[in-house]
Amino acid sequence: MSPSLSLSFWLFLLEASGSRCELILPGSCSSLALWCLMMSVTPTRGCLLDLPWEDILVPHILCHLPLQQLLSLQRVSKSFQSLIQLYLANMRCFDSSQIGPAIPRAAFVNLLKDNEVLQQLALQNCSDWLTDQELLPVIGQNHHLHQIQLKGCAQLSRHALVAISLSCPNLRQLSLAHCEWVDSLSLRSLADHCKALEAVDLTACRQLKDEAICYLVQKCGRLKSLSLAVNANVGDVAVEETAKCCPELEHLDLTGCLRVKNDSIRVLAEYCPKLRSLKVKHCHNVAESSLSILRSRGVELDVEPPLQRALVLLQDVVGFAPFINLQI
Repeated sequence: MSPSLSLSFWLFLLEASGSRCELILPGSCSSLALWCLMMSVTPTRGCLLDLPWEDILVPHILCHLPLQQLLSLQRVSKSFQSLIQLYLANMRCFDSSQIGPAIPRAAFVNLLKDNEVLQQLALQNCSDWLTDQELLPVIGQNHHLHQIQLKGCAQLSRHALVAISLSCPNLRQLSLAHCEWVDSLSLRSLADHCKALEAVDLTACRQLKDEAICYLVQKCGRLKSLSLAVNANVGDVAVEETAKCCPELEHLDLTGCLRVKNDSIRVLAEYCPKLRSLKVKHCHNVAESSLSILRSRGVELDVEPPLQRALVLLQDVVGFAPFINLQI
């Protein structure tokens, strides 16, 4: 590779002295940076792999490289393969989107087979094939998980949620959006065992009714964010119980909850002083008479005031916004 390339050899600087090793990566790490890392093995400077793996290479160097490039690095040699396996076994965060639009089933199983220290797990890119068979072993051996993202993983079953509740007592954030397999029994298990939950996304979990939501919020009073969107079975009972049990609530999504009415919104305004955002679009029984209380407090709403909505509709019809003196 020619030294005249302007982007070439300053993508990273590796400084090793005694017990200190630092990797500086300005900007995004490209394949060229990976090439530089591998080419840092020279007779005069010593071998990169001679540095302490667990003390320097894993925590201070490999953590700066994209997961996809680390997987490519495994093919350089058996030593590099062993190094990457050590890194994967000590990885705290796994996000399948870092590998690409889709990750093969076998690759997923191989990547996490030795890991017992995961804290964050995001698997939305595995929705086409992820089943209990692949997920349950990972959940069963990782008891420190505090954030799990399973959005759209439609091929799992209620057993996955039960396994999460039994294995992850410190869970704080859980996304089950568009997981229609979530039922009231599995949600009860979650509520009984994961009382530190702060954010739960139950968007389009259509099996859930008011009773299941009430049980969840009664057990998990620390909730700050909750989504019950796109669920026609959720109504005022669930919203009112959420308001009374979760005084720390900051974000609530009720989009498309057709049974929610004004009364529960007023209860929400009364019991949730920390509420910052509320989504009620397509909640046709929620009117400005209840929303105005929250609007006056500065709560972010996803529906505009009636007059502003009328102006927008008028502009769409006539092609311009008429001047109206709003102070009259």
